[in-house]
Amino acid sequence: MKTIFDQTVRNELTNRIGKLSPESKAEWGKMNVYQMTKHCNRWNNWVLGKEDYADYAYKQDFIGKIFGKWALKSNTKNDKPIGKNMPAGKAFTIKEIEGDVEAQKIKWIQLIADYEYFSNPGFVHDFFGKMSKTQIGTFAYKHFDHHLRQFGV
Repeated sequence: MKTIFDQTVRNELTNRIGKLSPESKAEWGKMNVYQMTKHCNRWNNWVLGKEDYADYAYKQDFIGKIFGKWALKSNTKNDKPIGKNMPAGKAFTIKEIEGDVEAQKIKWIQLIADYEYFSNPGFVHDFFGKMSKTQIGTFAYKHFDHHLRQFGV
């Protein structure tokens, strides 16, 4: 399975991000390209423990405690892509509709490169709960692949 911790996969993602433009249109979902790139950057900062998440108290939501492990296993057991129209979650919803897409792309590429040195042992996904590094790597790839497919790249 593909993982964000593989340099070849990071290169593939970087190349796909490079194909996005401010004019890119979503094939599904509610986000525009600016919102999607900013969403991915916020999510990266959360997983990597950067910026606003440097001292963040990670915790699993109540509903995640019930269904999270099942959903995590379902999402990381094979190469099946994440389905269309999955909700982003309140913390990762981007309300502003305009911004600098090129700046967001540059930041996203830099954050993807940071997975080479991933070290956030306290990370707990708000729905899935505690994840192994292997699960983080697989799900991070699938999350980015989902959004890049959403915009046709």
